[in-house]
Amino acid sequence: MNTDLSILSLIIQASLLVQFVMLMLLVASIISWAFIFQRAYIFKRSEAASAEFDQVFWSGIELSKLYSRIAGQREPLGGLENIFMQGFKEFSRLRKQAGLEATAVMEGVQRVLRVAVNREVEQLEAHLGFLATVGSVSPYVGLFGTVWGIMNSFRALGTVQQATLSMVAPGISEALIATAMGLFAAIPAVIAYNRYSQRAQYLSNGFATFAEEFLSILHRQAYAHAKNIISHNIPNPHEELL
Repeated sequence: MNTDLSILSLIIQASLLVQFVMLMLLVASIISWAFIFQRAYIFKRSEAASAEFDQVFWSGIELSKLYSRIAGQREPLGGLENIFMQGFKEFSRLRKQAGLEATAVMEGVQRVLRVAVNREVEQLEAHLGFLATVGSVSPYVGLFGTVWGIMNSFRALGTVQQATLSMVAPGISEALIATAMGLFAAIPAVIAYNRYSQRAQYLSNGFATFAEEFLSILHRQAYAHAKNIISHNIPNPHEELL
């Protein structure tokens, strides 16, 4: 009987079903780590870009100049920049329409900002559902492999008259590897999911706050523009006497 208890030999000697469970957990772990590193890069870039744009936005620069500057960039937009661009573009388009009241302009801009914020949040939360699934399901998948392996070991013991520890140990060891692999896949996924969910919520709150503040600025500009139009359209009584 082979008494080699190295991890590799135990995996090779395991039943096909247990090997399939281990393979599933290994693939899930590899994909999870890929998403973990990808989300780390995405969140770091989004946080840095949002902080930089927020500083520029509140520096007192004219919104039209800021729009032109961002529009000329070749880098893909994201975060606060994209929210600003979508909102200001819609604001400029609606304000140019003749006969459109300021209230209608602001309602249109508000809808666009809401959609832009939701899209940015969806991009931040991409693949987090997979991490949550791996974190919650992997231990049970590993436990299934363990139960199946131990069950096969005890079935094999039923065919012998005298059972010894050396006969039981390899089967139980190879079965427990599935549980270990399930925990190895689940623990990083759970930690990453909790961490990235908090960061996504923090950025989401920042996006929503910026959208409200930006909407207030556009609100003042829209009604100031409407008042200017009304004042220019009021006839001068002195001109009528001429």
